Amino acid sequence: MLKALNTKILLAILAVLLAMAGTAAYRRHESAKAAELREQREYELLRQQVEKDRRKHSSAAANEGKVWQKYIP
Repeated sequence: MLKALNTKILLAILAVLLAMAGTAAYRRHESAKAAELREQREYELLRQQVEKDRRKHSSAAANEGKVWQKYIP
């Protein structure tokens, strides 16, 4: 009788430990997925900023020649 009770207690403890391990693994997976999404968003924002700066710089360089054509010393 005591052996059966000890076995049931050990199985219950094992089940709780397995549930805790599963929860920890799931949280780690979710945090890694969230970090990847955050990194993709940051990369996309950086890429958009670089593209915006490139267009701004190109625009200024394109208009520079027109200014000097109209310059009269």
